[in-house]
Amino acid sequence: MVANIKSRILSVGTYVPDTVLTNEHFESYLETTDEWIASRTGIRERRVVGKENPMSAADMGCRAARVALERAGIAAADIDGIIVATFTPDNIFPSTACMMQHDLGCTGAFAFDISAACAGFTYALTVANNMIVSGQAKTMLVVGTEITSKTLDWNDRGTCILFGDGAGVVVLQADESGRRDRGILSCHLSADGSMGNLLMLPLWGEERFLKMKGNEVFKHAVRMMADASVKAAEMAGFKIEDIDFLVPHQANIRIVQSVAEQLAVPLDKVVINVEKYGNTSSASIPLALEEAWLDGRVKEGSKLLFVGVGGGFTIGSAVCVI
Repeated sequence: MVANIKSRILSVGTYVPDTVLTNEHFESYLETTDEWIASRTGIRERRVVGKENPMSAADMGCRAARVALERAGIAAADIDGIIVATFTPDNIFPSTACMMQHDLGCTGAFAFDISAACAGFTYALTVANNMIVSGQAKTMLVVGTEITSKTLDWNDRGTCILFGDGAGVVVLQADESGRRDRGILSCHLSADGSMGNLLMLPLWGEERFLKMKGNEVFKHAVRMMADASVKAAEMAGFKIEDIDFLVPHQANIRIVQSVAEQLAVPLDKVVINVEKYGNTSSASIPLALEEAWLDGRVKEGSKLLFVGVGGGFTIGSAVCVI
């Protein structure tokens, strides 16, 4: 570890496809209604990569990255590394990160993918933070990009209504100012592989669709996200009430509200946009972060707590000060 170096989020950029699927779309062929979906999930619509405008996960990640780079005033050539969190990579190899490295022109940057499902962003952020703090890199792109629509059984009401496609990127850079009141202050990761069968996406075999035991996932997700939030806050030297905004993985409204209730965080301090995008997995936290940053809720000095849980089970949380 290099003394007095922390990493800091300079900017965020996102991209979502143009095609919008509203709840009324599912009413046309499933036994469901807009009211039923919205009341149970909080979702009104989601974006998907349409057949008329096919895109790759790398394409979406690059579009989000270009926005983040422009906002940070950073040239692509100055990026030292790219970490992409995705469970929907374009290939087994080359990695989605390598494809982005080439498309963006990040010449000389290292690049690799990680797989932690919906906790992917917090995992990638943790790895990137550790590389910067240890002196292995100065400026990095942390990416969450998912085309979940290609993993779904569109006749399974329990899953197809929940997910959407999208990408989000943050520019993470070393901060050598010595200030202790900004940057990433803590990261916490954990996993429990014993519950892997509750939420999974098989790679081989005939039924390669996302499978989920919703009630069981709900119960464990709430507990795990609340526990991870407390641990990250404590590691940063904060209490939960010191946090300005909780920016959780947007799994569904009931999970987010239950986590907030367990933590005694009022909903006006929780960033929620699941209504517009559904569950975008590793892209959901940066999508929520961008919205709160652009509308002025998040600003310099804001204390943020990111937390997510995904299939595996994987759990990740982090505290940062913008």
